[in-house]
Amino acid sequence: MGSSPWRRARPVLFTITITITFALFIFLRSSILTFRSSAFSQSDSYKLDHRSEILSKCAYTHAKPGPPPHFHARTQSDRYAENTKPVLVRNATIWTAANDGHEVLTGDLLMHRGVVKVIGDVPLSMIQQLESQNVNLEIVDAHGAWVTPGIVDLHSHIGVGSAPELDGTDDTNSYKAPILPWLRSIDALNTHDASYELAMAGGVTTAQILPGSADNIGGQAFIMKLRPTADRSPSSMLLEPPYTLNGSHFDRSLTPRWRHMKHACGENPSSAYDITRLDSAWNFRAAYDHARKLRSIQDDFCAKAESDSWDDLAGKTFPEDLQWESLIDVLRGRVKLSVHCYEAVDLDGIVRLTNEFEFPVASFHHAGETYLVPELLKKTWGGTPAIALFASNFRKKREAYRGLEFAPRVLAEHGINVVMKSDHPVVNSRYLLHEAAQAHYYGLDPALALLSVTYTPGTAMGMGHRIGMLKAGYDADVVIWSSHPLSLAATPTQVYIDGIPQLSLPGCHVAKGPITSPRTPNFDSEKVAAVAHEGIPPLEPRSVKGALFVNVSGLYMRGGGSTGVVHVSEKVGSVGVKDGRVMCVGQCSDFAEGAVDIVDLEGGTITPGLTSFGTPLGLVEIRLEPSTNDGSVYNLLDEDLPAVLGDKVVRAQDGLMFGGQNLLLAYHGGVTTAITAPSGTFLRGISTAFSPGAVHARVENASIVGEVALHVGISMSSRIGVSTQVAALRNMLFGEGGDEVLRSVRKGQTTLVLDVESADIMATLLRLKDEYEAHSGRELHLTFAGATESHLLAHEIARAGVSVIVTQSKPYPSTWEQRRILAGPPITQESLVTALLKAGVNVAIGVIDEYNARNTRFEVGWSLLTSNGAIDRTTALALATTNLEKALGVQREMPQDLVAYRGGDVFEFEAKVGVISETLGRIDLFV
Repeated sequence: MGSSPWRRARPVLFTITITITFALFIFLRSSILTFRSSAFSQSDSYKLDHRSEILSKCAYTHAKPGPPPHFHARTQSDRYAENTKPVLVRNATIWTAANDGHEVLTGDLLMHRGVVKVIGDVPLSMIQQLESQNVNLEIVDAHGAWVTPGIVDLHSHIGVGSAPELDGTDDTNSYKAPILPWLRSIDALNTHDASYELAMAGGVTTAQILPGSADNIGGQAFIMKLRPTADRSPSSMLLEPPYTLNGSHFDRSLTPRWRHMKHACGENPSSAYDITRLDSAWNFRAAYDHARKLRSIQDDFCAKAESDSWDDLAGKTFPEDLQWESLIDVLRGRVKLSVHCYEAVDLDGIVRLTNEFEFPVASFHHAGETYLVPELLKKTWGGTPAIALFASNFRKKREAYRGLEFAPRVLAEHGINVVMKSDHPVVNSRYLLHEAAQAHYYGLDPALALLSVTYTPGTAMGMGHRIGMLKAGYDADVVIWSSHPLSLAATPTQVYIDGIPQLSLPGCHVAKGPITSPRTPNFDSEKVAAVAHEGIPPLEPRSVKGALFVNVSGLYMRGGGSTGVVHVSEKVGSVGVKDGRVMCVGQCSDFAEGAVDIVDLEGGTITPGLTSFGTPLGLVEIRLEPSTNDGSVYNLLDEDLPAVLGDKVVRAQDGLMFGGQNLLLAYHGGVTTAITAPSGTFLRGISTAFSPGAVHARVENASIVGEVALHVGISMSSRIGVSTQVAALRNMLFGEGGDEVLRSVRKGQTTLVLDVESADIMATLLRLKDEYEAHSGRELHLTFAGATESHLLAHEIARAGVSVIVTQSKPYPSTWEQRRILAGPPITQESLVTALLKAGVNVAIGVIDEYNARNTRFEVGWSLLTSNGAIDRTTALALATTNLEKALGVQREMPQDLVAYRGGDVFEFEAKVGVISETLGRIDLFV
């Protein structure tokens, strides 16, 4: 019997089934193994990437900032703007900042693609190469003018404290807490600040934008170039911002860039948070202790990673804290730290802090008492910081009271780097070079003075590899000057930033000045005395009854009546003086035989003593210490007037204080009469004229004119509306009764001085003058003080017979009502003073800060030297003497007080002062 087909097929089917099953098994097993292999491969790759990222973070964390390798071999700046023409400056006197500031080259300078290419002798082949490339080479003939690197401002608030001041742009300080290292000035940088153009007009090309000083740690600072950019953004203005600016995703193989931060100690944080220095010290220590603990956690993490101990780091990421990472970087030495500190007590606290937590300080700022503690500064952990100073802006608060004009020289003599800074807008950064020039005047070496606003601040902010020096490969930030950079009123004729010219009409508005450095006086004895007395030296002069001044090159005196200042003689030779009166001029042989002091003026001049107005001299000693001041008068529009005052107006004479530092320093500076009004808002009171050299009010002739003028302020900054203020003034004028001085104003016998800035308000006041005169039939003697916008209606002011006292001859649009300034050279042909003079206005010059009264002659000299010949020397002297007295309505013949300038002229940085006081009947010698 045979097998069935099914039975015969079973072995075959079985074999096939086994084969298929086995094949399927092999396939599945292979797939599983492949899947597992792939999964393991992806996991390993992830781990390797993760570990690599951690290691790169750790390496970057410990890397030191600085320029990348071969930086100066670059052929184009990272800030190069497309289509910028190459510029060849020919026939220049080039101060390069090299060789410790002593290198001066005569020749040419070539800028191309945002960098300096060649200095000195530019090869013809290089010029031909540019021409062969069809490049439009711009050639500028400097005609021997001085050329320097762009000015560098180490301490500025430009962009965060904008001009004009408005609530919407007040971003200098945060008041949320005293410790705020996570804040950043870049986040508030206003590109519409009116200060940019002004600063560039003063040759400033780079600035460090710091947060304010209300906080102990105010936040991070940033370095910026001031020129406008095509992007019109704050970020596009930054110079070498840290790679961490926009997050943590960047190439960590790059060399880190420096970061920047602001600290502050002393009075500012104390007043902002109602704390003491004890609190500030703990705030610092607590913050750094927290940062140190976080750094230790990071370092432990990195140590494990770098030792391949990955099992200990399983599931962990690099420990970061966005709020504190910048302070950790301070501890790692990766931040250029700027510390606002004035006094020895605060400086000592910060030096101890640096040694406790081991971090460096790049620069101490303001630093008014650093000249007293140079050896303390050298104990700062990591090395001696640079010291950033004002030239003469002292005594506004107690911690600044011992500030010293000789401090830059003293510190330099101790081998400490000195920086002059603006603290813009405290000092308008347009005049930062003027700070260096003042430091030079008081004894700082000229090379160090120029370095103090170029290479030294550039180095202090970690940018010394590219700014502050003229050298091949450096940024093409270049300034051509009208005169020697350290001479009074040195003004740019052109400014280049990244090789791009910033002045639209180069050289058109600037007269040429001296090309040699000023021959400054010898202040050795004054420096020694000032340091010995810790910044408050005795300022009383050596007084004599008779003196013979010899080698006198020129004599100017007050003319009789209304003739102003007259030039009596050139090459006078000798001037004999007894009891403050000139006894002989020229031939003084008989006078010389008497018992007189012989004073060699070394070719200097004798001119009328200056009159100061606009500052509260004699009423204010330390502005921010109420107990040292006369105080403010009651605002009649804002509070109830005490009944005991009746209808009497406050008189400045009643609050005078003699012997103050600012008062005596003004006297040392050639100010022989101070006219001061009470401080207030609307009805300020009655001004008085007095001698700043008097010991007290009962000295004979200490009071020159008891009651000078009535002062009223009309301002948009008042809490009371302008129309209300004008209505109140109208009521005062058209009313009856009241104080006898007010009645004298109504009769046209006393001048009404109106502190006003806005042209619109001035126009209203001119209309009010017309109304009153039409109503009363009497002339209203009116003077505008301040008057920033008066150029807009100069001819109307002249026709009305109104005088103007310009209290900001170097204009700045601080407030909205000052925004329409006449900037003056090099931005505009005319300055406010020249525009008013040409319109026929009686113009005078005053100053508003009491520390600056001593610099009155320099303020007037600036107007003279930048007037392009519109002002002569007699007119300049009248601006701060007879014109001022006429503007204030001084009725009497002023005393023939004179000032002798030894070794130079009243309007130069070359002379020391001696006073010939007819008022006090003596000769006061400071020479």
